[in-house]
Amino acid sequence: MRRHASPFSLITLGLGTFLLVLAPLLAWYVEPRAAVNPIDIDTTAVYEGTGSVFDLERVETVPGQKITVTQRVRGDVAESERSGAAVWDVITSVDTEKSLPASDPHDALDFTPHRWVSDRDTNRPVHCCGEKPYIEGEAYLKFPFDVQERSYRWWDNTLGATVVLHYEGRKRIRGYEGMRFTAEVPATRTGTRLVPGRLVGEPDRPQVLAEEWYANHGIELVVDQATGRVVYARTGPRQTLRAPGGEKDAAVLLDSRKLAFTEATQKFAVDQARSDSGRLRLLGTTLPVGAAAAGCVLAVTGGVLVARGRKPRTGPGMPESPETPRTTLTK
Repeated sequence: MRRHASPFSLITLGLGTFLLVLAPLLAWYVEPRAAVNPIDIDTTAVYEGTGSVFDLERVETVPGQKITVTQRVRGDVAESERSGAAVWDVITSVDTEKSLPASDPHDALDFTPHRWVSDRDTNRPVHCCGEKPYIEGEAYLKFPFDVQERSYRWWDNTLGATVVLHYEGRKRIRGYEGMRFTAEVPATRTGTRLVPGRLVGEPDRPQVLAEEWYANHGIELVVDQATGRVVYARTGPRQTLRAPGGEKDAAVLLDSRKLAFTEATQKFAVDQARSDSGRLRLLGTTLPVGAAAAGCVLAVTGGVLVARGRKPRTGPGMPESPETPRTTLTK
């Protein structure tokens, strides 16, 4: 008699096989393609703190000023699609209470526009598409995906070079755990600026090509491990002027021990990190593990049912089971 597999057993086996194939596809194909730098980004991060600022009207450095740093990042979608990289335009402005709010950002104490172009998968700089300045390192506005417990080279735009950030353990920001990185920047010459001689201790000279120097009392970044998003940032910039060849600061342009993300910026960053990392975890771990477990159960169950087949039936048109011949005893 022929044995037949039931439709249910075939469906169960097929569904189990499909889930077993789907699991590695989610983990090795779909999730890596979701872990890419976006091209349609439009975010604003705000730092606040206090410090000393050079007042152009009073022609002197004024301490105890409230300082606000605003960093706007907007993606150039058309250029990103054309190049295949993530092209982000960044505007950083530094304001005191006198210039904030300003109708024109150029009225700020300092206004710096630039363009960062990165590989969407690795986060490494890509030198194309009008990049300015020539950015280097492994991280700038964010870290790579899947951050490791090691040091990273972070681009410091004021320094015009990379800074080595050292891993310092874990830290919670608004209840969300991130990876903490820190660094300091020693006083470094970054350029020159034409200023009145009296600003740098040379009153007999009307104009002097003064040296610009930059240092940082301390950089602290707390980063989401899965996405590389910065959920907290603190910086302590010090920008000064020196006379040509001078060994001491002659004028302080900006000096703050602590400029840090505002509460609103922290909340936005943490909410985004929690959402994005949850989505990556779903695609890379939760769904693949669930699909593999369910697929294994269904495939085994379906295979057993197919192997056993259905029990034979009897009825009109069906051969009857042969009977065992009986032996008749006679005397």
